[in-house]
Amino acid sequence: MSETGTIYGVGLGPGAADLMSVRADRLVRGAQNVAFFRKAGRAGQARRIVDGLLCEDAREIAMEYPVTTEIPVSDPRYNACLSEFYTDCTARLRGLTDAGQDVIVLCEGDPFFYGSFMHLYTRLKDDVPIEVVPGITGMSAAWTATGQPITWGDDVLTVLMGTLDAATLAAQMAAADAFVVMKLGRTLDKVRNALRSCGRYDAAWLIEYAAMPDQTVQRLCETEGRPAPYFSIVVVHGNGRRP
Repeated sequence: MSETGTIYGVGLGPGAADLMSVRADRLVRGAQNVAFFRKAGRAGQARRIVDGLLCEDAREIAMEYPVTTEIPVSDPRYNACLSEFYTDCTARLRGLTDAGQDVIVLCEGDPFFYGSFMHLYTRLKDDVPIEVVPGITGMSAAWTATGQPITWGDDVLTVLMGTLDAATLAAQMAAADAFVVMKLGRTLDKVRNALRSCGRYDAAWLIEYAAMPDQTVQRLCETEGRPAPYFSIVVVHGNGRRP
């Protein structure tokens, strides 16, 4: 019998191929089985990052989300649908590892930071060898793009999701020294209102497609009335203790 193959969750970083780690680059270039998540009908952001790096004979395994924004996250059907999807993806990867083959799972940013790979990891970690390669997060690329440090001295950094309710967003923003807001897109107007209500609106920056070819960096107040793509992050810098 062949040995069980290994699954590698490989963090690709925020979007530029040259921001991948040396280890991630080596694994991607040598991979025979390459799995990645994408929205149906799209190439997939993770796959785009490694374009031109894969072996010619690499097998590509596209895992297409059955739902993204069609069902509200508060609807029980949302979790049920995604749970079935991740279970099916797990079975596909298990079929390869049971045959002794290694599989690279491409992960945007860092695999353990709000990524889909985590749902595979928890289903597989007790049965299949798994190695996780960390990557630069999108938020790190976003605040770097502003040209300002995100935290100083004893500042506490808070990470918020735009999918939170407006009252929770405003309360967390008001209490934070520095913060980033992820998962924007359709939630941007709610985030704008929360920032206004806690007096942080004028200090906020909007970074779209950080470290990607279409990167833009603007003060949020200069984008009033304009939507933002999913790959956007709002940043409010800290202003703490300095020598």
